[in-house]
Amino acid sequence: MSQPESAVADAQAGGRSGQEPLAKLAERYGLRRAIARPRFPVYMRQLLQRRHFILTYATSRNVSKYSSSALGQLWQVLTPLLNAAIYFVMFGVILGGNKHIDNYPAFLLTGMFIFTYTQRSVTAGAKSISGNLSLIRALHFPRASLPLAYTIQELQQLAVSMGVLLVLIVITGELPTWYWLLLPVLLAVQSLFNVGASLVMARVGAGVRDMNQLLPFIMRTWLYASGVFFSIEDRIHQAKLPDWVAKLMYLNPAASFMEFGRDILLKDQGPRLWVLGSCVFWAVFALGFGFWYFWRAEERYGRG
Repeated sequence: MSQPESAVADAQAGGRSGQEPLAKLAERYGLRRAIARPRFPVYMRQLLQRRHFILTYATSRNVSKYSSSALGQLWQVLTPLLNAAIYFVMFGVILGGNKHIDNYPAFLLTGMFIFTYTQRSVTAGAKSISGNLSLIRALHFPRASLPLAYTIQELQQLAVSMGVLLVLIVITGELPTWYWLLLPVLLAVQSLFNVGASLVMARVGAGVRDMNQLLPFIMRTWLYASGVFFSIEDRIHQAKLPDWVAKLMYLNPAASFMEFGRDILLKDQGPRLWVLGSCVFWAVFALGFGFWYFWRAEERYGRG
């Protein structure tokens, strides 16, 4: 009788002693659970091995997303532009948010495009598991592939949007400088943060059924607290609040990434040291914690 057959016979008989626990019985015969969570280094290697699947899945979703609309891929540019136009009228014209900001249209556009990238990545990540249960239950692959693919999809869309943003900034009166070459650095650091945040929200979204209903309110609050359409420092001074409140708001990851973009695109300077430090910290922390947090629940995705 082969070893697996002996293990089955022992399990049916309750073990050789009649009382041996199944876990010890499986260990004695070298058996493992069919869907056991691999060790973290092994899990990361499995993700790397599936990099072609992740990229292909992201690209195919990007192509098919707007296939049924008349304007097609133009919506990935029109959406942040329309949002920026609405906020410009509301906060720039009606509420006078542009009084203390030079080139307010470029200030607003830069904030909107950068924040929208993180917003869309986090929102898509929250739905990446719950929206692909049939795929998860049919195939065996590292589940982190899905939030990764969704973030790559948003990055592909951002590549087009950033080209439009640079043209618009020039139209508003800004001239290109050598600091614009740091834009890929900003997008790389922000992408690392987005991957980590997407992984965290993917696990939360898979376990909390109401998260998709709560997320729009969370993202809107984050939008208002990040200085997308106003200067945080000016508003804190106008409200006569302590300076530490402004510093705390600037350490918000979305605000830090926007300050990085505004420094290099609008202020003819490199990112300030504290801005660069905040961006790098959030990218490293979110990426490391996000992978670990998501991996811890790998066995539970798709069940129930």
